[in-house]
Amino acid sequence: MRKTLIAAIALVFGLGAGAADAQRQTLRVGAYPANPPWEFKNENNEFEGFEVDMITEIARRLDMDLEIGDYGFQALFAATASGRIDVAISTITITNERLQNQAFTQGYYDADLSLVTRQGRLEGLEDMRGQVIGAIAASTGERWINANTADYGFGNMVTHPTQQGLLMDVLAGRIAGAVGDVTGFVFAAQSMPDLHIAEVIPTGDRYGMMLPQGSALLEPINDAISAMKEDGTMAEIYERWLGAAPREGSSTVTVLPIPTEE
Repeated sequence: MRKTLIAAIALVFGLGAGAADAQRQTLRVGAYPANPPWEFKNENNEFEGFEVDMITEIARRLDMDLEIGDYGFQALFAATASGRIDVAISTITITNERLQNQAFTQGYYDADLSLVTRQGRLEGLEDMRGQVIGAIAASTGERWINANTADYGFGNMVTHPTQQGLLMDVLAGRIAGAVGDVTGFVFAAQSMPDLHIAEVIPTGDRYGMMLPQGSALLEPINDAISAMKEDGTMAEIYERWLGAAPREGSSTVTVLPIPTEE
C-alpha cells in the first residue's frame, strides 16, 4: 500500500529519475538527407552536417531528446504546417511568402545562389540564353529562375526533387546549368570535379529553421541560436563544416530578431 502511494505521488509531482525521463520531450525534426554539407546520411545511415550539429546542440540546451526524420525538400513545408514535425532544417531560405504560412527562427547563414555548369561548357548567366536550366523543386533557385527568365532569356526550366539528380543532369548535358546554393554546389564539386561554379548570384537571403506558425518552441529554439552565436558555438560549427571562420558581422555570429512577414 505504502509503495503504491509513493509511486502515485511520484507520478503526479514528477519525482524520481523515472518520472523525469517520462516527462522528457522529443524534438521532432525533418531534414532533407541529400544536402551536404548541411545534412546528409553517413555510412551508418546517420545524419551529419552543419545544421545537424546545430539542432543537436539546440536539443541538448533545451534538455530534449532528438529525432530526425527523412523528408523530401517540398515535403518539409507540409510536415511543419501539419505539425508532423516540430522544426525543419535543410538550408530553408526565409522569405516573405513562406512567412505567410510558417514561422522561422532568426537567420544563421547568409545564402548566395550560384550557377553551376559542366566544365568548359558555359562561362556565366549571359551564356544561358535559350538554354535549359534547372533547380531543386520549390527552392529559392527555382524562384530566382522564375523571377529572372525574362532578363536572361532562359529556355525551359527543369526541376528535380534532389540535388544529386539535378547535378547528374548537368554533367550529362541534359541541362546546360543549374541554380542553387553556392556552398552546396562547391561541396558537391569536391566529388564531382567536372562541375564548374560559373557565377555567384548575390541574394541577401538567409537560412533559418522553419516551424509551424504559433509554435511554442519558436522562442526557446531562437534563444538557443542566439546563445550559440554569442558563445562561439555557431562559429565553431561553421568552421568545422565550411573550413573557414565566418565573416565578422555575418548572420552566423550576429544575433538577429525573429523574422516577421513584411
